[in-house]
Amino acid sequence: MSLTDPYVKKAATLPAMPEVACQLMDTFGREDLSLGELSGLIGRDQALAARVLRVANSACYTPSREVDTLQDAAALLGLRTLRELTLSVSVMGVFPAMEGFDRLAFWRGTLAVASHAQALAPLQGVDPAVAYLGGLMLRTGQILMAMVDPAGAAEVARHALAPDSRIDFESGILGCAHPEITAEMARHWGFPTGLVTAFGAAVDPLGARPFSRLGAVLRLASVVTDHCELGLDPVQGLLDTQEALVAHLGLDLADVTAVLPDHRLATAGADVLMH
Repeated sequence: MSLTDPYVKKAATLPAMPEVACQLMDTFGREDLSLGELSGLIGRDQALAARVLRVANSACYTPSREVDTLQDAAALLGLRTLRELTLSVSVMGVFPAMEGFDRLAFWRGTLAVASHAQALAPLQGVDPAVAYLGGLMLRTGQILMAMVDPAGAAEVARHALAPDSRIDFESGILGCAHPEITAEMARHWGFPTGLVTAFGAAVDPLGARPFSRLGAVLRLASVVTDHCELGLDPVQGLLDTQEALVAHLGLDLADVTAVLPDHRLATAGADVLMH
């Protein structure tokens, strides 16, 4: 019996990822995708479309006028932002609220990982759209850990106070790490193989075979987020915690500094998105 089995079984009890979200994954890399096609695709799920419109009308997107239709949202937000918004709403809607679990802090951090992954992706030849979705999903294994073993997850939280330390404490206390759980969940939902592989590789990017640049980007985005949340220099943090990986990737830290988004903007809107 694998140590991830209890979490995989719990994943099977979660709602399915909306079909629209799965179809959106098929649009990654498509240069011919139009705003009309995208809004039409989202409109196939009326409940999801209603939530997307509600968020599009919120203060975090500062619409100059009320957004009444998905076509309006597409024109206002643009293709990339509308797709990201829909994927964010879809992923957040799958996971339930839990007593004692700080959902707002969790999803703020998750949005930050997604934004930082998206920014770092072009530096490694990784599709930014795929990196954004990977960042949205990477930490969701933590939710399953808290659902299955709340005491163990709480113990991890008490110890994992230093940046980029959580994976090691999870492995020591629970026997596996949250990206491994995320990988199993993504496999259960039929995510593309490259994403499933990347989640597993994020546990130990340099040790993963085959090497996954997406997995490396996701781990580095998580490191950046950890440091930003503590008010620390994220670029120095990459050197302090993942110097060997940075060197292996040939990352120019000046380029990293130039592309990273404002952390406050990266976390904006989490409270609206998760309702």
